[in-house]
Amino acid sequence: MKQTAKRVDNEVQERIIRKYKQYLRLEKSLSANTLDAYMRDLDKLVVSLTAAGKLLLATTPEDLELFLAGLHDIGIHPRSQARILSGIKSFFHFLIMSEMIDKDPSELIEGPKIGFKLPEVLTVSEVDAIIAHVDVNKKEGQRNRAMLETLYSCGLRVSELTSLKLSDLYFDEGFIKVTGKGDKQRLVPVSPRAIKEIELYLPCRVEGKIKRGYEDFVFLARWGNNISRIMVFHIIKELAKGVGIVKNISPHTFRHSFATHLLEGGANLRAIQCMLGHESISTTEIYTHIDRHMLRSEIIEHHPRNIKFYARSENEII
Repeated sequence: MKQTAKRVDNEVQERIIRKYKQYLRLEKSLSANTLDAYMRDLDKLVVSLTAAGKLLLATTPEDLELFLAGLHDIGIHPRSQARILSGIKSFFHFLIMSEMIDKDPSELIEGPKIGFKLPEVLTVSEVDAIIAHVDVNKKEGQRNRAMLETLYSCGLRVSELTSLKLSDLYFDEGFIKVTGKGDKQRLVPVSPRAIKEIELYLPCRVEGKIKRGYEDFVFLARWGNNISRIMVFHIIKELAKGVGIVKNISPHTFRHSFATHLLEGGANLRAIQCMLGHESISTTEIYTHIDRHMLRSEIIEHHPRNIKFYARSENEII
């Protein structure tokens, strides 16, 4: 009898997890990668609870505290712990909305303290050097140059670059349509240089193999489907190595550099937020912390009291 009841409970739990997955996919419109991450994190909790002989619907705050302590004990980084907790909070929020539980056991659970980590940023000359290092005489050379120019000049996520379509290009208007997180679309200005590089690539593109169903993708791999994020990462790593850049960079470094250079050039933070597709301005505000040296130099050079101070110092020297 107990085994039958346990089997029924497990079947109910599996059905709830399937409904949650459907909710994330259809109502939250999460990408496949994000959806998989949420489900992996939930599975970690399920494994922990099963070992303790408990089910998801019976989870207590104490169970979650023990689970997080276990993550810490096995050396999971605090940032990863926080991400896992965020996914678990999402699950219990779903249970509350669905009226499957009356009280959220994760409501008062706090995540680990996370240190502020600034993203790696390339200088303008480093970006120029990487793009210039692309050998356009090679088969995929012009494609790679067009990709990197678009990645940098538009501040795209790598997933947005690899999913960019010909029907998203509005070169006469100077914009491209980008599909970001949660399938949210935005218009992003595209630079004349990026337009030129893409237009130089398009004749090469039609000469190569194009698989059925991939006719509308801009950047294609040699086997005919849209280029993968891993391949873009590899291309950037090899180019950076070729010009002697030792920074730990990735496609996302181009996005960080785009935002930083815009801010240094005087662009409005709200405008940068729109171009990056950030829902919250607080996400964009990380770029105000990146170049403190530049900020200090600007204040020293332009603040009236500093101007008077240095003028007086020079007169004293004279």
